[in-house]
Amino acid sequence: MKTADLLAAAVANTFRSKLRTTLTVIAIFIGAFTLTLTSAIGTGVSNYISTQVASIGATDSLTVTKTAIATSSTGSGPQKYDPNTSAPGSGGSALPRGENAAALTPADITTIKNTAGVTAASGNTGVNASWISYADNGQWVLAVNGTGVKADLAAGTQLDNAASESQLVLPTTYLGNLGLGSARNAIGKTVTIGIKDYLGTMHQVTATIVGIQNATLFSSGASVNDALRTALQSAQTTGRPAAVSTTFGSATATFAKDATPRQIAAIKTDLKNAGFTGMTVADRLGSLLTVVNGIVGVLDAFAVIALIAAGFGIVNTLLMSVQERTREIGLMKAMGMGSGRVFALFSLEAVFIGFLGSAIGALAAIGVGTLISNRLSATLLSDLPGLHLLQFSVGSVTTIVLVVMAISFLAGTLPARRASRQDPIEALRYE
Repeated sequence: MKTADLLAAAVANTFRSKLRTTLTVIAIFIGAFTLTLTSAIGTGVSNYISTQVASIGATDSLTVTKTAIATSSTGSGPQKYDPNTSAPGSGGSALPRGENAAALTPADITTIKNTAGVTAASGNTGVNASWISYADNGQWVLAVNGTGVKADLAAGTQLDNAASESQLVLPTTYLGNLGLGSARNAIGKTVTIGIKDYLGTMHQVTATIVGIQNATLFSSGASVNDALRTALQSAQTTGRPAAVSTTFGSATATFAKDATPRQIAAIKTDLKNAGFTGMTVADRLGSLLTVVNGIVGVLDAFAVIALIAAGFGIVNTLLMSVQERTREIGLMKAMGMGSGRVFALFSLEAVFIGFLGSAIGALAAIGVGTLISNRLSATLLSDLPGLHLLQFSVGSVTTIVLVVMAISFLAGTLPARRASRQDPIEALRYE
């Protein structure tokens, strides 16, 4: 019997007992349906988190702060006040009045920059803009994001930090109040930003909109390029006395994009030894990712349990089929069909049952999941723009179907082996 004939015979034999096959397919359907949905949830949430991570900063950088110096054992509470590190004139380590002991100095930035594995480092100075306006549409409160932000763009392009012109990317939530129109129409328009200097005098800085970003969980303000940030910081520090030192709340240290986890850990250790704390974006979102992966893992476990139960259903279905077709097996072997071909025939029947259940289950999951995801995005999850709870990928769905077919094949090996080992003479005598 040729391979094509084996396939045709396997498909035909599958439907000999329609009720038994249908019940087995339903069991596989439940497992495949659940597994496809949980996989889609994992994909949807992971993609959303990746988008949010990009809004926080680059993945090849560390946010570096000065490690707090513990002066006494206070458990998890605040550290004891020490005038020697909090006020001027009390010792060599004192900072100018009004400065925070946890602030970074230019010397600290140099130390961070010279740390092995760090390719560049710069201090992060907060920009406290007052308002933003366009044309005669009024002045609106403006928040400026930190450095290293990669926007999830609705229109336009990313910021160009090498450009000499002042650029900014605004979130979609600013379009209506500023009277900018649609996201696409806002690109290229010039806005005015108001910012107060050290003495409280208002300065105005103009900038060009190069992009509009979708709202995210972690950055609700505007992102600015280096040229605009420099202009805003220059206006903000106008009038500041020379005696007031330049300090930074934190620093951004970059490392090689292909750095291994071990190399990144070594950089963190060196920074720790120098009195600093370095954290990547993954460190800041580690707990969230762990929770998400744990939930998806539990849901996947339920789906696997359903598939294992379906596997026993396949074993039962094919064992009964072998028993019912004992004389037929004996006749096939008496006519020259080898044990290998008999094994292949029953194995193909098991694989076909697995394919039916998994394919129907995956298609049903895609249809139902798409409807649920669209509905949730318009209602319960409307405050989380960009989140599509269930996202189906061709690769994941194909993998699930193949895995279920593999499980079906393994489940069918016992009945197939029993059929292939039938003695033709004894089988023909079977009543």
